Amino acid sequence: MAERHLPTQELERVTIRFAGDSGDGMQLTGTQFTRTAAVFGNDISTLPDFPAEIRAPAGSLPGVSGFQLSFSSTDIHTPGDQPDVLVAMNPAALKANIGDLPAGGALIVNEDAFTPTNLHKVGYAENPLHDGTLSQYTVFPIPISSLNARSLDGLEMSNKQIDLTKNFFALGLMFWLYERSMDPTLRWIEDRFKARPVIAEANARALKAGYAFGETTEMFHTHYRVAPAHLPPGRYRNITGNEATALGFVAASRKSGRPIFYGSYPITPASDILHLLSGYKHFGVKTFQAEDEIAAIGSAIGASYGGALGMTGTSGPGIALKSEAIGLAVMVELPLVVIDVQRAGPSTGMPTKNEQADLLQVLFGRNSDSPVAVVAPATPGDCFDMAFEAVRIALTYMTPVIYLSDAFLATGAEPWLIPSVASLPEIGVENRTERAGFHPYDRDPKTLARPWAVPGTPGLEHRIGGLEKADVTGNVSYDPDNHHRMQLLRQAKIAGIANDIPELTVFGPQRGDLLILGWGSTYGSIRSAAERLQATGQSVAHAHLRHLNPFPRNLGTILSNYRRVLIPEINLGQLALLVRGRYLVDAISYDRVRGKPFRITEIVEAAEAALEGKTVS
Repeated sequence: MAERHLPTQELERVTIRFAGDSGDGMQLTGTQFTRTAAVFGNDISTLPDFPAEIRAPAGSLPGVSGFQLSFSSTDIHTPGDQPDVLVAMNPAALKANIGDLPAGGALIVNEDAFTPTNLHKVGYAENPLHDGTLSQYTVFPIPISSLNARSLDGLEMSNKQIDLTKNFFALGLMFWLYERSMDPTLRWIEDRFKARPVIAEANARALKAGYAFGETTEMFHTHYRVAPAHLPPGRYRNITGNEATALGFVAASRKSGRPIFYGSYPITPASDILHLLSGYKHFGVKTFQAEDEIAAIGSAIGASYGGALGMTGTSGPGIALKSEAIGLAVMVELPLVVIDVQRAGPSTGMPTKNEQADLLQVLFGRNSDSPVAVVAPATPGDCFDMAFEAVRIALTYMTPVIYLSDAFLATGAEPWLIPSVASLPEIGVENRTERAGFHPYDRDPKTLARPWAVPGTPGLEHRIGGLEKADVTGNVSYDPDNHHRMQLLRQAKIAGIANDIPELTVFGPQRGDLLILGWGSTYGSIRSAAERLQATGQSVAHAHLRHLNPFPRNLGTILSNYRRVLIPEINLGQLALLVRGRYLVDAISYDRVRGKPFRITEIVEAAEAALEGKTVS
């Protein structure tokens, strides 16, 4: 057969969404495409979207699993507002996602799955592939299941096993369409299934069959090329937020000389951190799966008392259960890092969906005045830096620190420039060993941290517990003036951290019409929106908070430099409430709580409304 030479179109950025049943391997498919694009050198951002249920009914709308990735030849900050290409493996995936595909977008569907039974499950009265309802899209109906099954002829596999490999057929087709090598995925298959050679052979054949279909079919009249991005020199890897978090903690442990003890109870989307840390035993990491959240944080506090780096991780419901113990850590003034990977909704909520609504909970969700430091990463890669920072603050100030990530950061991925070990700062922290002049609640005059005297140190015996402490001596005290003094000291210790963290920086004009202020995973959408508005000549700046308690010391000055302040949040205005209360600034709150990240266009529209003095809603 003569080789076909199709025209190649150069593109700057492409966004693909793979969607199918939760058993179709869409997360794996998206992850493999992401890895290959990363190896090629593209900038990447991803958005996995999967159901919380272990197995929703096959072919149903609740069972739809999706993975969106955006890859580019330029610097990008988000996984894209809308897909350019939607790969729908069944009618449910089509129905759940077609609303996000813009007119003219490419739609690749597994034609074999559009059976009367599957159509009926999701309420299609007619087959949308035939009734004209998809006429605004460029539709490519492909019998993926049957073509894939044919490519696996001769292998001793059940029909169910054969069907499970069709995601690799779709992946191979997309590799051909966007000129990506199959080699990284073939190596992964060989390694992943080396103990199951038949499965490895099936997946490899399916991948190659999808690629060959693209190469030989007359269906596609062009294919596309997205050049590598011009990233700063260095060694990169693709990384998710939870992976970066675990590595940041391990790095901080090595730089401080403190072994990690991580006590945790599994909960989505924080569980990965427990899994990942358990793989770093060779770095002295000890992990403990406790019977519940209260036991988990109790064990972590005990580990800190014994001189280790005590850590615990959870999501919002777990923070509620840990709240009393966080107060205990405040009272005993021991270093402790508490990870909150936020998810959507109160109670069990929507475990796999995104939200950033635990801010007020971690700041104030305890009895009495119980101040703790709070940090929040902005991107998946930034999770490494802020995990390291959380440990630095906890050890330096002998205090609990809340590390506030979220579901989008936890599972999203991007290229990450691996830092050199030498570039990471040392975290100097010493145990008290000197008997002379020892008092358990004496304080460092600069940090107000009390000495860390671990049990078994001769002459430094002392008591700890949740009852109020007498200043300096640490004895139990009910003295009214002492209690007032200790409350002020604990507050002053946290407030003083502001002198030890970077000042807030501004992207764009240093004063002007509008400042968009954000925190957490809204970074990419806000930064992209600010870039678009600046490109049109608008006086719009962006500042992003990574320290939420205390705030950077120059935040008030920055807020005063702009005519209006817009605060987009995936909650109902929690940071806006704090800014208004602290700085008496009439900040405009813009909130969306749909379990999804902001779209860039949403923030652009809200900013334009704010600039014009219109109501932002």
